[in-house]
Formats: sequence, structure tokens, C-alpha cells
Amino acid sequence: MPATDLDLFARLDALSIAHRTIAHDAAHTVEEAQVLRGQLPGGHAKNLFLKDRKGGFWLVVAQEEVRVDLTALEKHLGAPRLSFASAQAMVEVLGVTPGSVTPFSLINESAKAVRLVLDEGLMGFDPLHFHPLRNDRTTVIGRDDFRRFLGAVGHAPVMVDVATVSAARAAAKATAGGPA
Repeated sequence: MPATDLDLFARLDALSIAHRTIAHDAAHTVEEAQVLRGQLPGGHAKNLFLKDRKGGFWLVVAQEEVRVDLTALEKHLGAPRLSFASAQAMVEVLGVTPGSVTPFSLINESAKAVRLVLDEGLMGFDPLHFHPLRNDRTTVIGRDDFRRFLGAVGHAPVMVDVATVSAARAAAKATAGGPA
């Protein structure tokens, strides 16, 4: 059985990690979340659950305003052709449904093999805001506490400046005369 939000909160409490959760209507997109949550200071994420051509899974957690160029990211990571994972894979691997993808889903045993890509730009914020395994809540956690959580669930992130990687590819394409 995948973890619930209550399991997540119990794990955070067991790790002595302070957290606060705000209830709101369900948000399925970054735009919906921005309207529903109002003004909460700190970093807000977009979370992309991806699959590579060889069947590996990746969770990209980036600052919500950043454009993520999958081709640039796969080249930067040396990943074999990234694409969005199916809703079925999301449920089976992360234990969450579309619209609820979150780095907190790494608490699930089924997510052990998922490779985590964490945006350096997002990690410049404190606190951080993520869905707590459901998309009708936002959980606030300190940046250092978030890093402790990741360590406790066995996920060392690959740190990437997603904005710079994506912008570099767009600039190279523009210089070459191709579409960005």
C-alpha cells in the first residue's frame, strides 16, 4: 500500500522535521495551484515524473516558473530519451495520481529506483512547498529539513540548474537558426 498524507506526516514527525499543511481545493496544474494557494512565501515546485527509453524512472522537481526542456535535460543528465511516464506507472511507482506528483512520494518503497533531479534554483528558497501525496493540500517544509527527508528515504538528488540547461539549448537553437 502506498503511503498516505498521514503516513508522511508521521514520518516527518519521527524525523523531528517541522511541517505545516494548508488545505485548498484540488490543484492539477501549476496555474491552478498558484490561484488556490494564494501568497505563500518560499519556493513552489513543478514535479515531472518521467520515464527513459530503457525503462528507468526520473522525478524532476523544479521551480514552478522554470521552463523544463526535456531534450536539454536528457542530454545534460546522459539519460536515454526522456518522456512523460504514464498515469499507471505514476500510481504503481510513486503511489500518487496525476496532479499529485511530489518529492514526498519518494517515501514509498516502490519509488526506491526513481532517480531524483532537483533544481538548484528551487533550492535557493526557504521554505519549500509540496503536495503531501494529494493535490488538495500544500505542505510547507524548511529547505534543510527537506534535504534530511530525502536522505532518510534514501534519495540523493542530482542537482541541476534547470533554467540554465533549458536556456542554453534554446540559445544554441536560436543561433543555429532553428526553432527554440
